[in-house]
Order: sequence, then C-alpha cells, then structure tokens
Amino acid sequence: MRKSRNSPKAVEGGQSCPQPPFRRPEPAESRLRPRLAALLLVAASPFAFAETAAEKPSVDVRRVGAHIGCQCGCTDTVATCAMLECSFSKPAKEKIARLQAAGLADKTIIDQFVAEFGPVVYRGDPSAYGWLVPYLLIAPGLALIWWFMRRYYHKPHPIAEIGAAPDDSDLAKYREQIEKDLAHLE
Repeated sequence: MRKSRNSPKAVEGGQSCPQPPFRRPEPAESRLRPRLAALLLVAASPFAFAETAAEKPSVDVRRVGAHIGCQCGCTDTVATCAMLECSFSKPAKEKIARLQAAGLADKTIIDQFVAEFGPVVYRGDPSAYGWLVPYLLIAPGLALIWWFMRRYYHKPHPIAEIGAAPDDSDLAKYREQIEKDLAHLE
C-alpha cells in the first residue's frame, strides 16, 4: 500500500490515524513584523542614549567640577556627586559646559562659582600628604600586628613523659572482664 503525504497513516488492524491539519504558509506580513520591530529599535536607540552635559560630562567639565564642592548635602565634588538628579551638581555641570563653550578659562569659571556661592564651594587640589598617609600607616599597622602576635601567641609547652600507668585494682578488674568477654567472642 502506497501512502501519499496527505493520506492518513495506516495502522495495524486497518484503522487509520488522522494527521494534523495542513498548515498554510505564513503571509509575508507576519514574516516582516520581527524585522520591522528590530529596525524600529535600532532607529530609536540614539534617542534612548541621548545624554546632556550633566549626565555625561566631558573631561574638561570634570576637571573644573573637581574644584567645586557639591552643595546638595553630600561631601563630593560636582564632578563626583553620585546623587541621581542632584539639585546642584546637574545644573552646575551644564553651566560649566556653557561657560567652557563660551571660551572662559577654568580659573575664571571656578572664581564665578566662588563669587556666587561663597568660599565653601572651592575645593583645592589634593596635596602629597593625602597620598602619603595610607603608605605611612602601613608601618604602625605592621608593628601592631607584630606586638599582638608576640603578646597573645604562646608556643606550646612540651609535655612531660608519661610513666607507666598507675596500678589500680578497679582498672585490673575491668581488664579481666574485657578479656573474658573477648574470649567468649572467639
């Protein structure tokens, strides 16, 4: 018996088993839908990643912002303030970018912020002392560890040799009982 693609399968006993219904090929529109969605995502991605000067500051803005303290309540500079939508840092970065685009020097921009917000806003460059302190504290730290180890770590004292076991009548009685029990096992 020859079977075609569309004929039902022959099963033992002469019964036939129905095949799944014939699927029509998908129309061209449904095949284009994923491609269209991918194209739309690629076209919209520049708008999703668009950032202002405050969100992605340039090296020049960060250089000037490192000398201006953030006034939002944190102890960071305008360049390093991590608060989202900071009320001071974001507008300050945008202002720095505008002033730099106008051609003002870094010192002039910093002086404008100091004149507007007072001397508390100015942050100077870190000194060499700030870089030396961690390395200079290694020596006292190692000395403290050495002192602690010497004070609280003691070498174990050697154990004196143990002589023969003391002769105890109770111990001898238990040994005899153990020997009897072991004799019964064999």
